[in-house]
Amino acid sequence: MPGYELIGEEEKREIMDVLDTGVLFRYEFLDQRRGVFKVRQFEERFAAYCGAGHAQAVTSGTAALKVALSALGIGPGDEVITQGFTFVATWEAILEVGAEPVFTEVDETLNMDPADLRRKITARTKCIVPVHMLGAQARIAEIMAIADEHGLPVLEDTAQATGARIGGRHLGTFGRCGTFSFDPVKTLTTGEGGMIITNDESLWRAMSEYHDHGHDHQVNPGGRGGEGRRFIGSNYRMMELQGAIGLAQLAKVDGMIAAQKGHKNRLREAAMAIPGVGFRQLVDEAGDSATHFAFFLRDREHCQRVNEVLRQEGAGAINFSENTWHYYARWEHLLGGKTLASSGYPFFEPGGRRRLLYDPQALPQTAALLQRTLVYPVSIRMSEEKLAQMCRALQLAAKA
Repeated sequence: MPGYELIGEEEKREIMDVLDTGVLFRYEFLDQRRGVFKVRQFEERFAAYCGAGHAQAVTSGTAALKVALSALGIGPGDEVITQGFTFVATWEAILEVGAEPVFTEVDETLNMDPADLRRKITARTKCIVPVHMLGAQARIAEIMAIADEHGLPVLEDTAQATGARIGGRHLGTFGRCGTFSFDPVKTLTTGEGGMIITNDESLWRAMSEYHDHGHDHQVNPGGRGGEGRRFIGSNYRMMELQGAIGLAQLAKVDGMIAAQKGHKNRLREAAMAIPGVGFRQLVDEAGDSATHFAFFLRDREHCQRVNEVLRQEGAGAINFSENTWHYYARWEHLLGGKTLASSGYPFFEPGGRRRLLYDPQALPQTAALLQRTLVYPVSIRMSEEKLAQMCRALQLAAKA
């Protein structure tokens, strides 16, 4: 991670195909574009790569979540369960469609704890959004079983785990749909951009229409502007330049993952020298995308001592209990009910009645786990010098 490390001649060639036509928009201009439809081709190849029936490209991973939730019919009055260790986009999208995020604990997979998921389901629950954090799998089989018991759709947030699998089956294909991010620090990057995959044709059609102002994309004699609309939508269209980059990057993904796995294995071997160290539980080690290396220390104090040694050696790791983007207890804007809306929505109803209130102490299991966890992002082109420095720092940390 990330794919920008491998941007090269392949991406340039795909981009020049677009620039030679002068058409940056993914629809229409049939004569001018001379058969070049990069976004459509990217969708088709990404769906085939994942083993999904359909794919819908959008402007970001955040947009992918919102479009998918909207197509699933999620809205005001609904609760959507996700996890307390994720990027803020997961619950921002839930709030944007008018629904209420409910957060579960994570377990030693660093993903949704199925036992806590079962406790959090209510009569108002309308969707479950497990997140395959840091490139590795949630316990999706257990989550799907619980969802099926309650007749609930599962939307897999696969933003950080492109190419990851369980038993050879791609993440994102277990639930009703799966969303992906292609932002600058993802394994496959288009600068910005996202994708939704599904095997449900009717759901895909709803997403296709919603992401383009509700346009039905039917052939009509008037060209663009003559489409019908079944419902209102918005604009989350990917542009042709992004699709072009995505095509070139997609061809490199498996090689990226192989490189990351090699680097991660080196780091793991070095970390084994630390007394009391433990490692993140992987549902399927062979299917790990290896974008991150996560390891557990005995307790918070041990974790701090180890990371201090790592920092002194120029190889400090991430402690997500200190991170403001990915950890529930650090989301001060969510916990504080901060919004630009004069009414206070979505945290307050018009008139001042409190609608949503989140307790910073609500996820003690997650807090205890993240406080003793250190994480390294794993790059694709990690130099031997840098890798050796990190391994040496981990071995020195054994004395912490």
